[in-house]
Amino acid sequence: MIFSVIGFMDLLGTIAFAISGALVGVKRDMDIFGINILAVITACGGGMTRDVVIGKEPPVMFVNPIYVLIAVITANIVFLYLYTNRRLPGSRKTLNALFFWCDTLGLAAFTVDGVFAGINIGMDRLFLCTFLGTVTGVGGGAIRDIFANQMPEIFQKNIYAMACVPGAILTVLVWRHFGSENTAALIGSVCVILVRCVAVHFNWNLPRVPRQEAQR
Repeated sequence: MIFSVIGFMDLLGTIAFAISGALVGVKRDMDIFGINILAVITACGGGMTRDVVIGKEPPVMFVNPIYVLIAVITANIVFLYLYTNRRLPGSRKTLNALFFWCDTLGLAAFTVDGVFAGINIGMDRLFLCTFLGTVTGVGGGAIRDIFANQMPEIFQKNIYAMACVPGAILTVLVWRHFGSENTAALIGSVCVILVRCVAVHFNWNLPRVPRQEAQR
């Protein structure tokens, strides 16, 4: 069996985003149903949005629900652990680090996945693949935040959605040059992770209108 970076990243991203969604549900004091919904929508919402964009009907999550099942299992493990222990593990700093890594790994995994969703159906144009990679990477998190009644992080948190763009572009260019899905997926996902880590380390943010100016 040939090792597939895409398959591994899909699995990793699903688990990471499901944990991220479940933790948001816990923070928003949701019950087990709400926690499961947030986990599933975070893990599968980006792929569902991507499939609608490229005209794949019904979306993959409804045809092959294995990733929905993985997200549900992950969410219930998180719920049972927290229900048994009655509290979130570790300090606030530890929890923020856990949330960051879950979000970042999921972002990297699904950015690459979105790029190859376009490539594999013959839509290998650079702009389209970059758009699909970005939508797949951030779509689930954006829907999660809307369901949780909070401002989507893609509009305010460090370099978030913009980290997908260089990763997606690099994935396409490496694939065109080497013709290897594994190599392109690995390099593209590492790029997304590095951009996110550097942005958080140096507290980089996109420019915004100063609050006083915006209120005038």
